[in-house]
Amino acid sequence: MSILILVRHGQSVYNFENRFTGNLDIGLTPLGEEEARQTGEKLKSYTFDMAYTSTLLRAQESMRIILEVIRQTEIPVVKSASLNERMYGSLQGLNKEETIKKYGAEQVETWRRSFDICPPDGESLAQTFGRTVSYYKSEIAPKLKAGKNVLIVAHGNSLRALMMYIENINSVAIAKINIPTGLPRRYSFGKDFKLLNVKYL
Repeated sequence: MSILILVRHGQSVYNFENRFTGNLDIGLTPLGEEEARQTGEKLKSYTFDMAYTSTLLRAQESMRIILEVIRQTEIPVVKSASLNERMYGSLQGLNKEETIKKYGAEQVETWRRSFDICPPDGESLAQTFGRTVSYYKSEIAPKLKAGKNVLIVAHGNSLRALMMYIENINSVAIAKINIPTGLPRRYSFGKDFKLLNVKYL
């Protein structure tokens, strides 16, 4: 049996300021650091063979804190842009409430939650799905099939893409799913890589 844990990074400065972050490299707030520590406390009973994160600071810092708390800093940590947050184009850095006032709540909600509609100059969830799931299939799934336990610390949309694939969630249902910061989601796989159980810890 193998275990996969997905974790969205702790609260970032732009999360706190209610801004579109996308693939801008923004650090954690003190609360975000505490969320990562709390995540580590929840994962103390798990032993990981591999860890994967994005190339963005908020995910890497969350990973560092988690591994320090669980005392597994020696495991290999792979950083890949395939796990980066969705690129929000010209919305990046803008305050969400101000953007709603300018474009309307319905339009902003469409940009944020639609599967295949891109924000201005940005990336759709479908495009994020393409790069993230391709990387998962080629690099991460083989480790799980080999019985290894894997920790992934990434971002709301890259993790939503993985949830879609692993849990067979359709493009309509995924629009209603929001992944909380710092809350581990556990997947257990049995023989023939069959998904046995999914739950938040």
